[in-house]
Amino acid sequence: MTALTLSTAAVSGLRADAIVVGVAKGAKGPVVAPGAEAVDKAYDGALAGILETLGASGGEGEVTKLPAPTGFKAPVVVAVGLGAVPDKDDTYSAEALRRAAGAAARALAGAKKAVFALPITDAADAGVLAEGAALGAYAFDAYKENGKNGKDAKNGKAPLAEVTLLGGKPRDAAYKAALTRATAVTEELNRARDLINTPPNDLYPEAFAAVATAAGKEHGIKVQVLDEKALAKGGYGGILGVGAGSAAAPRLVKLSYTSPKATKHLAFVGKGITYDSGGISLKPAGHNETMKCDMSGAAAVFAAVVAAARLGLEVNVTGWLALAENMPSGSATRPGDVLRMYSGKTVEVLNTDAEGRLVLADALWKASEEKPDAIIDVATLTGAMVLALGNRTFGVMANDDAFRTAIVEAAEEVGEESWPMPLPEHLRKGMDSPTADIANMGERMGGGLVAGLFLKEFVGEGITWAHLDIAGPAFNESGPFGYTPKGGTGSAVRTLVRLAELTAAGDLG
Repeated sequence: MTALTLSTAAVSGLRADAIVVGVAKGAKGPVVAPGAEAVDKAYDGALAGILETLGASGGEGEVTKLPAPTGFKAPVVVAVGLGAVPDKDDTYSAEALRRAAGAAARALAGAKKAVFALPITDAADAGVLAEGAALGAYAFDAYKENGKNGKDAKNGKAPLAEVTLLGGKPRDAAYKAALTRATAVTEELNRARDLINTPPNDLYPEAFAAVATAAGKEHGIKVQVLDEKALAKGGYGGILGVGAGSAAAPRLVKLSYTSPKATKHLAFVGKGITYDSGGISLKPAGHNETMKCDMSGAAAVFAAVVAAARLGLEVNVTGWLALAENMPSGSATRPGDVLRMYSGKTVEVLNTDAEGRLVLADALWKASEEKPDAIIDVATLTGAMVLALGNRTFGVMANDDAFRTAIVEAAEEVGEESWPMPLPEHLRKGMDSPTADIANMGERMGGGLVAGLFLKEFVGEGITWAHLDIAGPAFNESGPFGYTPKGGTGSAVRTLVRLAELTAAGDLG
């Protein structure tokens, strides 16, 4: 993990591998951002001109390296683009700072220490810069030749080891709190990324449950694991039905973080399909290779609960991880089979590749029994949501419009892109089954909304509920950008943590 520190020392005297400064895109060329005044002065005020000569424009994520001024102990200056210069009297947005810090951290792979002289006006800025740097420095190399040494076998570069935020007040309580929060959230989010990136032969339901159990012991979280025998005894037909074709038995994991000062209770429910072949309704060629990421919702829930515990939030948070592997075999659930769910409802399975809603249905009903103040489920649920919103935005559905709006606002606050989606009642009829209470498929058009309507059927009466379909942003198959790596992203972790913070403060519902 990248170590994060604060400093108010003179930049020229700091020992580091690089000094990071911000540059913005101005109307007449690049503009040096606040925080880099001392560096610019050392270049006789010509830093913007030098950067322009080197081809820098200040565009978002752009990285330009140049030799440090004479007298600096760091040998290199790294200028990172912040995007457009803010309007008069405005400051750089939190997300612009977060992304710039992430891009700089990625560019400094192999370095031991960097000093970030980026814009900091208050403790909140320090927090988002720390987040961006720690998330941007992430690398998953456990399976590479030199991974045990913390190095990428391909280029021999370990992630940036230490970041010092210049302008951050190390003795100020607000700054220290911001750094503590950033450390807890990013370490758990990066752990979620590790889980998502782990190959499915090593991360199967029992193995995921073991990770959760170990984390519970470390952070004072009560963990309960229901194995296949307990699931059968309890009547969890959805989870068992999805896992029936795999040699790796399913699990339902409950993580309970409780605060003695809590007055509210949130329940997070995560889809945890550790590998999704589609089952008997086998996915076509080209759609299987990344299906280890189908447990991203459970990873997000796990990370959020642990982060809440580490931060000591004054709210009770229960996480439910619905874990199964969806495989075809002689014992697999078939299209046409009927499953009796934990709620007692029966479901006709028309497509075994619509399995996420089946495991979530059992977990949602179980979570509802505890009568939490709100339930939020997170899942890589539908390709339809990717078609609707693209690869960087998750959809938000809810049985309460105000709650849905609050989630979208919380996501925006922490830098996650989301969009409110409806639950049109006319789409429910498409799931009517002549054989069972409901089918697991409905109309093809609006498939993401149909899935949300299915889940709504398994939420206890009177409980506020929301569904986050993170199928688009959960796994980045293209190149890295900002603080987002290729592979598992940890989508929704920061939103869930923020919702827990808002609930603890009495500002959510």
